[in-house]
Amino acid sequence: MTKLRFPDATTERRALGFLAGRFSFKSLDTGETFVPESALPTLALEGISFTGVGRASQSILTLRNPVAATVQ
Repeated sequence: MTKLRFPDATTERRALGFLAGRFSFKSLDTGETFVPESALPTLALEGISFTGVGRASQSILTLRNPVAATVQ
């Protein structure tokens, strides 16, 4: 997965709407969005501006989906 940032909220909403149903992704409140590398050319062809921030680490990706805690 690759970490992206979009230049503004309007572009981010457009990108997330485009990605939904086409690619898996994670969007954080910090403004970072994680997409598979295969989504990058598709976003560019759609004319959606973005900045690649780098590769996502596995620890960041699992942070949003923690394992359910055991209830006793």
